[in-house]
Amino acid sequence: MDTAELENLLSGAVETDSLEFKQAMAWDRNVFVKDILAMANIVDGGRIIVGIEDGTLERQGLSEDQAASFEPEIMRDQIAPYADPRVVFRTEVVVDSGGLSFAVIEIEPFDDLPVVCKRDGADVRAGEIYYRSRVRRPQSARIDNSADMREVLERSAAHLMGRYRQLGFQPPADDQASFDDELGGL
Repeated sequence: MDTAELENLLSGAVETDSLEFKQAMAWDRNVFVKDILAMANIVDGGRIIVGIEDGTLERQGLSEDQAASFEPEIMRDQIAPYADPRVVFRTEVVVDSGGLSFAVIEIEPFDDLPVVCKRDGADVRAGEIYYRSRVRRPQSARIDNSADMREVLERSAAHLMGRYRQLGFQPPADDQASFDDELGGL
């Protein structure tokens, strides 16, 4: 991500299902784990930008020490015990046009199966699926309704069917065609 792309994200300064702002702070897995798990379960994944003041959405930026704490390998090692299957994300520190530094965490959507929390934590529970609903206030929360669960499961089923087709598996033939074949033209 470059400065221009960061500026595009910050110019509107509105949280969405795929964009979360966090106040200036050092990396703390307990603060970020639920958002990372939730964004892995939405269609295009999401981004967390750290260095935006809560409530006012004013740009704060990160200190050098805070920015240095967003070490990708450490972050991945600390999130991995909470995610099944694994969550893929990238982290970088980007400077805006005013010279302020922001940590940007880009989370990939799941490949085939939804990400389930596999370990209790400060704000997460084992066995829960976290999600960011498009029809509610933007927040990371456990799935607690059938519409959100259905959306995640339908996307998973579509991903799996696509993968099976790539492997050469084909859906069964239409039952009507099979029935006609058995009748032999009668």
